[in-house]
Amino acid sequence: MADTLDSVDVAIVGAGPVGMALALALAGGPYSVLLIDTRQRGAWAADPRALALSHGTRQILERLGAWNGRLATPIETIHVSQRGGFGRTLIDSADYGIPALGYVMRYRDLAATLDQSLATSRQLSNCTVVKILANRDAADITLGDDGEKRRIAARLVVHAEGTPGNDAGVRVYDYRQHAVVAEVRPLAGHGHRAWERFTPDGPVALLPLAKDYSVVFTMPPEKAGQFIELDEQAFLAALRIQFGSRMDFVASGPRASFPLALRVRQQLTVPRQVWIGNAAQSLHPVSGQGFNLGLRDAWELAETLLTRASGDAGDASALTFYAQGRRGDRRGSMAFTDGIVRLFSNDLGPLRVARGLGLLSLDLLPPLRHFVARRMMWGARAWP
Repeated sequence: MADTLDSVDVAIVGAGPVGMALALALAGGPYSVLLIDTRQRGAWAADPRALALSHGTRQILERLGAWNGRLATPIETIHVSQRGGFGRTLIDSADYGIPALGYVMRYRDLAATLDQSLATSRQLSNCTVVKILANRDAADITLGDDGEKRRIAARLVVHAEGTPGNDAGVRVYDYRQHAVVAEVRPLAGHGHRAWERFTPDGPVALLPLAKDYSVVFTMPPEKAGQFIELDEQAFLAALRIQFGSRMDFVASGPRASFPLALRVRQQLTVPRQVWIGNAAQSLHPVSGQGFNLGLRDAWELAETLLTRASGDAGDASALTFYAQGRRGDRRGSMAFTDGIVRLFSNDLGPLRVARGLGLLSLDLLPPLRHFVARRMMWGARAWP
C-alpha cells in the first residue's frame, strides 16, 4: 500500500523547460511547488535539439532571471521564399528597434540555465505518474518509483510532460510529414540570417546556431527514411538543391527524424488539473512557434495563480480564467502555423502563384509584414 509522502500546493508533472519555467515563476510566492519527472535530473544534457526562441520569449526568460545570452545565437533577419516560384520577403529586426527577431539555443543549454536557477527547488526524478484522482480539496497523485508507490496530495496538478497522448480529449491532425533535423556548416557563414524555404514536400528552415545552421527539413515519411540513410555529401547536395545558388554547405552533423502532427487538447482544465506547453498542444515546427507558445502558457498560468487563486492553487474560477485567457493565443498560433503548412506544402500551379503574390505583398506592404513579424515575436497577444 502506498504511503502519503507529502502535500503540496502545485505539483508540476514534467521537468522540461516549460515545467521548470513555471516552477521558477512561482518560486518565492505563496505556493509550495514540487517538480516530478520520469527522467533522471539532467537527462536533457544529451538532447540534440535546437529551439527557436522569439523576442517575447527572451523577455519572459529575462523576467525569470533565466536568460543566458552567451548561449543564444541572434536572428537579425529572416528570408522567406518558395522553391520554383516567384516572390520573397525579408523581415529585419532593425525595423522594430530590437537587437534580434529571435534567437536559437540548444535545448540542453536552456534546460541547464533553468535548472541552475531552480537549484534549491523540490524535485522528484525517475517517477512515473500511475494515476491521479481529484476530489473537492486536492488531487491525489500515485507515483511509481523504483518498484514502490508514493502518494502526493496536491491542490493543483500541472501537466507539462510533453506531447499529448491519443486519448479522446486530444484532436490529432497528421500532416503526413516527417522532420529531418541536423546541424550543417555553411561555406560563407550565416550572418545571423534565418531562412524559411517552402518546397512542394514541405518547408525547409535554416536557423543560425553558433557557427552553424540548425536544419529542419520536412518531407513525406518515405523520403525522410531515405534522407537519414544518405551519406554526408549526398545529404548536403540534397540541401543545396533546395536553395539553389543562395547557399552552400561544407559539413553536416548527425541526423534524426520525427513525425509531424497537430495535437490539441480540447479542454485545458478539469477540476484540480491543468495542461500547458506541449501537453496542451504540439504544433508543426514551421515558424518556430511551439515552444514560445508553451512558455507563454507557463507565464500566464503563474500570473493567474499569483493574482486570482485566493490562496488555493486549484481554485476553479482561476483555472477557468486562465483557460479563457489562453484561447486567443492558442487558436491564433495554431491557425497561423497550420495555415502556412497547408498553403505551402504542395505544388499546385494556382496556389504557387497565390503564394508568390502573398510573399510579394509582405515585401511591399510594411503593415502586413509587421503583422506577421509581431505574431512571430509575441504570439497572438502584443507583449510589451
